[in-house]
Amino acid sequence: MTGPLTRFATRAAYHARQLPRFAWYAAHAAAVSRLAEKARDEEGESKRPRAHTAAPVPDRNRLYEDMAALFRQDLANVEAGIYPLPADHDGSLLTRLRRSNLFFEDLPNVHRRRESGGHSEVLTEENRGKRPRYYLQNFHFQTGGWMSEDSAQRYDTQVEVLFSGTANAMRRQALPPLHQVFAPRDQRQLRLLDVGCGTGRFLDCAKQAWPRLPSLGIDLSEAYVREAKHHLKRWSWLSLAVANGEAIPLPDASQDAVTSIFMFHELPPHVRRAVLREFARVLKPGGRLVLVDSLQRGDRPEYDGLLELFPQNYHEPYYAGYIEEDFGAMSRACGLTHTHDVLAYVSKVMVFDKPS
Repeated sequence: MTGPLTRFATRAAYHARQLPRFAWYAAHAAAVSRLAEKARDEEGESKRPRAHTAAPVPDRNRLYEDMAALFRQDLANVEAGIYPLPADHDGSLLTRLRRSNLFFEDLPNVHRRRESGGHSEVLTEENRGKRPRYYLQNFHFQTGGWMSEDSAQRYDTQVEVLFSGTANAMRRQALPPLHQVFAPRDQRQLRLLDVGCGTGRFLDCAKQAWPRLPSLGIDLSEAYVREAKHHLKRWSWLSLAVANGEAIPLPDASQDAVTSIFMFHELPPHVRRAVLREFARVLKPGGRLVLVDSLQRGDRPEYDGLLELFPQNYHEPYYAGYIEEDFGAMSRACGLTHTHDVLAYVSKVMVFDKPS
């Protein structure tokens, strides 16, 4: 049992790491809002349809309250011994400034695509046929889609700015369901697969909790896998590969756990089902699947308007279908049991087990 001095030290260290990080990305978000206002003043009324919703939208105070609740839960998980005091590994100040510059440099291009509806610039002759058609889009209106080195280096800043520095804390909420099934076992004898690993941020969280857990991350983007290899070079017992979640290059019943973070809302409905079937196939009997993604309609009714506005302001062509998706029925069709969900700010942790 930890004493009050240890708890005080843990809490002080947690706040010393997370508060400056929150301030950094919240300041970026405020700067983006000011730049958007300036663009509207200079260009006049936008020609694109105005984003609209009749559903409730949380005010700023509610958003901050729920962010604070997320950080409290994150800290509670640390104090419970589920994972260590998190290190976000954002890099040196010079690295963060360079990535901040990349982020702001791309904003005019994002604005241009948003105004013109340009979302297929990555569908070039060079890229056509190299990846599924649904993948070859400028998601979020960002330059390069998922296909370029610059995109891979901008991505983490973009996501953290969107969520005001809470993205990693939301990712970490996938760790408690894994802890439930990993805790009594030798981590060296387990296998974890992370699908759509992107730049490797979730795998970094997982390796901090289980440094000797054999782990594999796969993603369709060569550029993002290269970025993940750079970000995760401090860890061993870890492999990364370019592969498609619709055809995972692993044997049946070979993984103790499968995770996928912020991916399912970017898949067409039929692909969601194909990917979920693959997850079920590679899981061992008794294995666990953990998905982290956006809230869905009705999870927090006061957020429903925000969920409707999101795909109108960002290029997210499959998001409207995602927020209506019945994951319970979809998982049952694959032989998985949907055990429970946990809400974490604007994200939801969905937990599924494969019957023994």
